[in-house]
Amino acid sequence: MRILLLGSGGREHALAWKMAQSPLCTQLFIAPGNAGTVKLGINCPIAVTDFEAIATFCLTEHIEMVVVGPEEPLVKGIREYLTDYKGLETLKIIGPGQEGAQLEGSKAFAKAFMERHGIPTARYKEFSATNYEEGVAYLKSHPLPIVLKADGLAAGKGVLICETLAEALQGFESMIREARFGEAGKKVVVEQFLNGIEISVFVLTDGKEYVLLPEAKDYKRIGVGDTGLNTGGMGAVSPVPFVDKTLWDKIEKRVVVPTIHGLKKDGIPYCGFVFIGFMIVNGDPYVIEYNCRMGDPETEVVIPRLASDLVVLLHAAATGTLQEVSLQLDPRTACAVVAVSGGYPGDYQKGYPITGLDQTQEALVFHMGTTLEKGQVVTSGGRVLAVTSFATSVAEAATRSQAVQHAIQFNDKYCRTDIGYEFS
Repeated sequence: MRILLLGSGGREHALAWKMAQSPLCTQLFIAPGNAGTVKLGINCPIAVTDFEAIATFCLTEHIEMVVVGPEEPLVKGIREYLTDYKGLETLKIIGPGQEGAQLEGSKAFAKAFMERHGIPTARYKEFSATNYEEGVAYLKSHPLPIVLKADGLAAGKGVLICETLAEALQGFESMIREARFGEAGKKVVVEQFLNGIEISVFVLTDGKEYVLLPEAKDYKRIGVGDTGLNTGGMGAVSPVPFVDKTLWDKIEKRVVVPTIHGLKKDGIPYCGFVFIGFMIVNGDPYVIEYNCRMGDPETEVVIPRLASDLVVLLHAAATGTLQEVSLQLDPRTACAVVAVSGGYPGDYQKGYPITGLDQTQEALVFHMGTTLEKGQVVTSGGRVLAVTSFATSVAEAATRSQAVQHAIQFNDKYCRTDIGYEFS
């Protein structure tokens, strides 16, 4: 099978690494890819939102399956575009259509979906410029802390957790009146703060049947001890030690099943991944977000734990035969530690050479923000690479990943040294 994978981050490198191992994958293309994916297939200089170029490439290269990594092309309707393109009628696409992608593309859509289908989530209200003063009054009467979420896509940065009323009012004004998050923040979801522990659960579905992938926990704050600004993710672990059968059953029965049934009931076709972000409060799961794709860096611990053939799973989702496949997992613990450019998530420099990539021992190194310049791997993003290691415990896996990160160097590099700290 000739496969085109869209994306350029660590998620896509991990997916490419796994797909390239499948006997079903005869040729893998990655658009645009990074310095790591070049070893697994053919990188193609096509932007993930250049739908015409993607469609033409699929025709020219006789692509049989497209796997969409990031959310933006899904929210913008790549599935509909390719499905309607002459000559691509038999193309298999992993990723939902525009309506299904609204689970991530609109926080208000997702909250209404959960409310409609009885899925446990935090209480909320939504506001925009048209009812701004009503929103201000609501904030003044709401207990603290309180959560403000930009309705649309904001590259994982459109969430404010406000500890004081002054902070909440300033954040509310900056989002709606000052366009802090651009178009994404024109509508704001104001949400009850849930005090608990976050985990992520991943589902592969054809819209009727589903397969539950391993859970993960990521670390979003830039600083040691979960302090400082939010990032796209500084590391992840899987499995999560406190997720036992009782909690897993609650997650599946209270959220996963109603989500898949809800999509079906609402007449929303869905083929691809559903990422469900949970807050576990006193042993009970509450949904804090949906994403319409795999997470990053969670993919870098979830996908390596799959003992099953990923292409077989994706093909089953695309052909409606998920009930015929079974999922096999590596029982060991995986821990990913992310290296970022100094200054991230604020301003940072690019183009620094990376050394030590040949000293990775038994760890997996997934490139997140890298490119090749005259044969040299250099930094090209805020998050640069993730190192994933296996062990029998979180602490041991984290120690192994930290050791490999120590061997890999680039100017102004920074890693958190406490990924998985609460499980040590």
